[in-house]
Amino acid sequence: MKILHIISSPRGDASYSIKLGNEVVEQLQAKYPGSTVKTHDLTTTPFPHLEEAHLTSFMTEPEQRSAAQAEAVKHSDEAIAELMEADIIVIGAPMYNFNIHSTLKAWLDHITRAGITFSYSASGPDGLVKDKKAYIAISSGGVYSDGPMKSFDFIEPYLTMMLNFIGITDITTYRVEGVSMAEMQQHALARAVEKIAV
Repeated sequence: MKILHIISSPRGDASYSIKLGNEVVEQLQAKYPGSTVKTHDLTTTPFPHLEEAHLTSFMTEPEQRSAAQAEAVKHSDEAIAELMEADIIVIGAPMYNFNIHSTLKAWLDHITRAGITFSYSASGPDGLVKDKKAYIAISSGGVYSDGPMKSFDFIEPYLTMMLNFIGITDITTYRVEGVSMAEMQQHALARAVEKIAV
């Protein structure tokens, strides 16, 4: 079993999404002995935000690309190769201003490619990334899974939609919540870990 662990928190060892993602990975390794893990920390080796050169290269046939376009498309090709190689994807997603970190958005932009990870037909879009399992590890200072702030959570709906769009429909989300709330922060991670079932 090949596991791809995507990290998008810049907080390193202090990050709750990294801690939660690591717990998911450890349980997967226990479930699948001999599995391999590739970790890609988007904050230390980020994918560039899309510019004209990237978009032009995506829409140009490989044999017709200029040297500059061939260089520009490498980032996307590398991201997609990592994704396609994995059986399981674990995505750490800390909440910043109710949504994902920009490095994770950039990664999604590079893996969402027409004709490679999705296509369009008369019946609509068809995801081409098949037979994969995804886990999303969300961390947030408050509580957004339920209650009055639920409508402010754009992480789970967005990531679920994007993964579904490229063909990944088997998705499980875990959350460590209330890490900035005095009454919850001490036990927030432990409570989140208790809910993990891979």
